Amino acid sequence: MCGIVAYTGTQPCANLLLEGLKRLEYRGYDSAGLALITPRGEFFIRKQSGKVSALREAVGNSAPTAYAGIAHTRWATHGVPTHINAHPHLSFNEEIVLVHNGIIENYEHLKRRLTEKGIPFLSETDTEVLCNWIAYVEAENPALSWPEVLRKAFQEVEGTFGIAILRRKAPQEVTLVRRFSPIVIGFLPQGYMAASDATPLVAHTREVLHLEDDEFAVLNPTFPEPEIHTFTARQRLRKIEYIDWDISEIEKEGYPHYMLKEIFEQPRSIQDCMRGRIRKEPEEVRLGGIASVLERLLTAPRMIITACGTSYHAGLVGKYLLEHLARLPVEVEYASEFRYRDMVLGPNDVVLGISQSGETADTLAALRQARERGALVLGITNVVGSSIPRITDAGVYIHAGPEIGVASTKAFTGQLTALTLLALHLGATRYKIDRHLHDTLIHTLLKIPSLVETTLKTLHPQIQALAPKLAHKDHCLFLGRGYNYPVALEGALKLKEISYIHAEGYPAGEMKHGPIALIDENMPVLIIAVQDRTYEKVLSNLQEVKARKGYVIAIATEGDNRLPTLADEVLYVPAVPEPLYPLLTVLPLQLLAYHVAVQRGCDVDQPRNLAKSVTVE
Repeated sequence: MCGIVAYTGTQPCANLLLEGLKRLEYRGYDSAGLALITPRGEFFIRKQSGKVSALREAVGNSAPTAYAGIAHTRWATHGVPTHINAHPHLSFNEEIVLVHNGIIENYEHLKRRLTEKGIPFLSETDTEVLCNWIAYVEAENPALSWPEVLRKAFQEVEGTFGIAILRRKAPQEVTLVRRFSPIVIGFLPQGYMAASDATPLVAHTREVLHLEDDEFAVLNPTFPEPEIHTFTARQRLRKIEYIDWDISEIEKEGYPHYMLKEIFEQPRSIQDCMRGRIRKEPEEVRLGGIASVLERLLTAPRMIITACGTSYHAGLVGKYLLEHLARLPVEVEYASEFRYRDMVLGPNDVVLGISQSGETADTLAALRQARERGALVLGITNVVGSSIPRITDAGVYIHAGPEIGVASTKAFTGQLTALTLLALHLGATRYKIDRHLHDTLIHTLLKIPSLVETTLKTLHPQIQALAPKLAHKDHCLFLGRGYNYPVALEGALKLKEISYIHAEGYPAGEMKHGPIALIDENMPVLIIAVQDRTYEKVLSNLQEVKARKGYVIAIATEGDNRLPTLADEVLYVPAVPEPLYPLLTVLPLQLLAYHVAVQRGCDVDQPRNLAKSVTVE
């Protein structure tokens, strides 16, 4: 959830690190810090509560000429977001400086041991404990080499971590350590740059290497390649990978916020997800990413989808798709609960994890447990080279491109697209789907990018005008049925994430079992009432709201003349087959959340208390 940038090379690096940190700010923005080491081994450390701009101001023109450094933007876990708790942390003997993503689970035990040795602590963080622990192990074992020090130190460290370290004894070197928290190394013409993900690197290089779990790397511009070690082996050679997107994809390109840009990128991102996966004659879906496990998929008795947040909502839509089109029983589990349920899993079960970043800690933990129990483990993710593709048997990339806005938009529709393709593929290969429905869905799916583009252009000014009516509200209810019940959940999540309005999503039929007590003239209710098999039932639910003076905003199918007589506002989407409606009905909810947040003066791209990649449990 935090962001790390590191550099060692032949150019002064203070500005390079600060620019890289700004690219990573979506991963955490409670506080930020920078550490440089001069060629003479002198540390320069600046840190600041607040955003990277505050750090840049604190550094000003005071940074010395240094050719190695590390930087960090924090999402607070241990210790409130203050200057003292911000990273980097300097060890008690002032020999090493360290930044850290993740959580050290046994930090209290290590801290007690160090305190007994008279070692002081300034902060509340587990990171300072780790920094002092490594420095203590090195000081107590002067005969050990640096790799041997790290192996000995990390024998007693429990938790998750991505770490970057500077050492006074080696002013040209940066050391990186990974366990369950991503670290990417970029190869520059005269040096190395590393980060928590590729966004700070792409302006400088396309050649990267991903550290694996329980590996550490020593970077030195005089080395022909990084020295990569494991905690148990001497050294490991690794293959260079390539970033397949460019710097323009992480620029705003004239939009006021990344979120709005990413909403309007959805026609292209959906098209990219389908590219090369649909044949028109004959109509069929082919997913090369699951070809190696297709036989096991065809005989699987059930699938368990596990995910968090927006990806969980995509998984709920996936349940409807896979049960409807492939007749495959599906359960959907919050990844944060998966590990603690003592779930009954067998070798014939399939567990599918969904994560935009591919680094979501809870989802990774669930998938690891599923592997241990012998299940077939699949993944759907956006980030090539991330952890989920590395621990799964097979999977599907959604190819949505970088998503910088913390509130996910194009990744959600990318996940829906991938799940639709998966359901169509399995439905056909399992001989469970009606051929006419199969072909109709494929024909319509190919039109979805243009339908999304038209819908966004049409609804944008209408929703912009509607947003002020909701901006002063404190609560909001979202209702949907069938395929659109998970969309109602996603719409509620988007609104509360970025506008801080309390919002709840419900199956429309459940409203009268409790939530209807909340309805009055001050409660806005958004109802997804498209013309599918639940249409008449949803209209009845809408009338129940109106009978209690609720203010109703309805999402309707184009050409529906009944809803304007029942709802206060109507937002139209094109008519499509029922399984494809979520790709369209979510669009007005994304736009509405965005414009309400703008009206309320909220920080749309970096909402309070949130971070993009949740890499801690």
